[in-house]
Amino acid sequence: MMLATIVPTSTWYLILGAILFGIGMVGVLVRRNPLIMFMSIELMLNAVNLTFVALSTKLTDINGQTAVFFVLVVAAAEVVVGLGIIVSIMRRRSEISVDDLSALKG
Repeated sequence: MMLATIVPTSTWYLILGAILFGIGMVGVLVRRNPLIMFMSIELMLNAVNLTFVALSTKLTDINGQTAVFFVLVVAAAEVVVGLGIIVSIMRRRSEISVDDLSALKG
């Protein structure tokens, strides 16, 4: 008896990217904790990266993978700066929401 092997196509990766982006969007819109919102934004960026790589592979074009490289560089810089700010603020206050952060405006 032959077993059918399932080969994932680029459509599967596009659907997975859309689902991950949707989860990240819900996390940004629903949650008020800045750390959770920050992680949701990172999830959205990685979903877009997955989409870029899937389409780049399907079209046999390297431009999508080049865009992923630059998105990863920007995301790494965002993590360094943003996470440092969020963690330092959360150390001073135990319960904090995004609405409280608007008080930090100059």
